Amino acid sequence: MSKKVAIMKGDGIGPEVVDSMLKILKECNFQSEIILCEAGSEQWEKNGRKDKSYIPDDTIKALEESDACFKGPTTTIPIPGAPRSVAVTLRQKFELYSNIRPTKTFDRLTPNRKLDCVCFREATEGLYTGVEAKITDDAAIAIRKITRQGCDRFLNSAMNWAKQNNMKKMVAITKRNILKQTDGIFWESAQRATKGTDVELSEIYIDNMAQQMVVAPEQFNGAVLVSTNLFMDIISELASGLVGSIGLIYSANMGDNFAMFEAAHGSAPQFAGQNKVNPTATVLSGAWMAEYLGEKDIRDAIFGATEQVINEGKSVTWDIGGSASTTQMTDAIIEYTKERLRK
Repeated sequence: MSKKVAIMKGDGIGPEVVDSMLKILKECNFQSEIILCEAGSEQWEKNGRKDKSYIPDDTIKALEESDACFKGPTTTIPIPGAPRSVAVTLRQKFELYSNIRPTKTFDRLTPNRKLDCVCFREATEGLYTGVEAKITDDAAIAIRKITRQGCDRFLNSAMNWAKQNNMKKMVAITKRNILKQTDGIFWESAQRATKGTDVELSEIYIDNMAQQMVVAPEQFNGAVLVSTNLFMDIISELASGLVGSIGLIYSANMGDNFAMFEAAHGSAPQFAGQNKVNPTATVLSGAWMAEYLGEKDIRDAIFGATEQVINEGKSVTWDIGGSASTTQMTDAIIEYTKERLRK
């Protein structure tokens, strides 16, 4: 039976970059059934802001009937009473506890800096549970919830990644000198996950980690970086800056039975409709989705072709030193991808 994947194009630049990804997959003869559905603040606004979620009921139904999904960039309106983000909502609904961002530099973009690591972010707990309370008119608190069960399943998944990709280092990013209870649970889980393996575990505090990523990022080559929700959100963004552009960073949100793939960047509404944004992050996320659905040859061809296009520099967008449009860069990736699939 054919696998099913639900595709949400999202807001802002979302439809453009998702269309690029779908065009490439079509040219690769992608076999899974694609179900297009809506999600995001733009459709929420069009519907008169009456829904409690940015995700309509019919989209939820399509997601529940699919093997995986792809989320284009979506805007989250930062006002009290607005719905939770699409990503947070889906991570919690489908228990997608591991947010994964492989982070690797490209030779042409950073010739004097080589970074090759993976950022593993726990995606269902921590401060992003959104549990807040107003104490007085002038004071509020937020709850940082960390559970042993949540840490164990997350760190075991990070260890599985390390084994599958022959990575021998795990770096736990904490602030355990201050957050003794919550980060204490996280650190204990990290120790359990690596016990009896050949993976070397080390710990670094979040403030020092930010400095070390800037001063000497190469020390983290070959490492699985693991942390709680907010800390790794920050560090993975920092790592993406070292690569040269957030437009290059692809990601997945994985649980035990479902996965959501997405670009790491936002919806950038100021660039919408201009055919100028970098499609790389979305294209690579889509290629990873193809692998997850059983089509690894497509993933390998797209990854190789995209790296070739970026390192050549002839058909790349403005953010990575070129003048090509989104469409032109997409077409260049298609050309090289088809060459690789023919071999």
